[in-house]
Amino acid sequence: MPRTVKKQSYEIQKRWSEEGASPCALVETPHKELEMTRDLSGFMQFRFKNIFIKTSPLPCLSWASSDDVWIKMLNKELKYVHDKGFLQQHPKLKSKMRAILLDWLLEVSEVYTLHRETAYLAQDFFDRFMLTQDDMEKDRLQLIGITALFIASKIEEIYPPKLHEFAYVTDGACEEEAILEMELVMLKALNWNLCPETVITWLKLYVQVESLKDGVNFLVPQFSQDTYIQITQLLDLAILDINSLDYQYGILAAAAFCHFFSFDVVHKVSGLTWDSIAPCVQWMTPFMRTVSACPRAELKDFKKVTSDDRHNIQTHVDYLSMLVSAHATFQGLEWVQYSKKTTRMAAHC
Repeated sequence: MPRTVKKQSYEIQKRWSEEGASPCALVETPHKELEMTRDLSGFMQFRFKNIFIKTSPLPCLSWASSDDVWIKMLNKELKYVHDKGFLQQHPKLKSKMRAILLDWLLEVSEVYTLHRETAYLAQDFFDRFMLTQDDMEKDRLQLIGITALFIASKIEEIYPPKLHEFAYVTDGACEEEAILEMELVMLKALNWNLCPETVITWLKLYVQVESLKDGVNFLVPQFSQDTYIQITQLLDLAILDINSLDYQYGILAAAAFCHFFSFDVVHKVSGLTWDSIAPCVQWMTPFMRTVSACPRAELKDFKKVTSDDRHNIQTHVDYLSMLVSAHATFQGLEWVQYSKKTTRMAAHC
């Protein structure tokens, strides 16, 4: 029997203009019944530096060797390569277009009550796929994005939305057949490598290790849902910036974690040194300041989602406006640093 659910559908007005903070707007529509191999040399300094760190921070596991699990996770950081340099392969695209698309995918994820891991898988699929392509037209981005979310949903969700629901949310811009065709193209381009350790995977590991008590099953979440959603809001904003692709996912999660906990705690849960995460922590500071200036993230209730799982559902706020504020903060910090540097130079003259 086909699953029938009532969902609020959204149309995307595709306006990839060069001006304004949000060239792509989502407009709520009435309720409807719906049936349910590149040169990466510039990236090596981040990808291989201190990747095989000290002993595993994982506790003893009953079902596997904690060291083996840890090494496999680290190996995935090497296998699943992402790089902001993909933009150079697409002269017609701007970094702002990626931000607009990812922001839209986060909103679609909330509309369809998808898990955070699903949204972050889609982000990874999109970025890695674009690294395999050249000279992509901007009017193809929405198709690539919704297809990435379609693939991620089938991997991560128990009851993923139907194909026609993904097509519907694009307001006719992407037909069902086009999504299926793009799915095959993306799977081949990604060589069916669809199991990265996403930023969210690393974050959940860190918060679980931090909150773990002796004698407690490691697989049972023990961490604070409230703390978790504060950190995820910071990461949601940060990944919209293409410079986030300068860093390994484990580093991104650790840097975000460092904005809420002391470095001693970060080192305990990740094994990373300060030198390994310091550049990312500094880069993330304007995003943290922006998030801190906004209303505090709150847990949302979703139909058919239990209270112990609601923190795992992707949420969305006005991230594009927040991104503009973060960039303004970043430019201000750069000017302060430049002024201090020139003052010191003048003092020595």
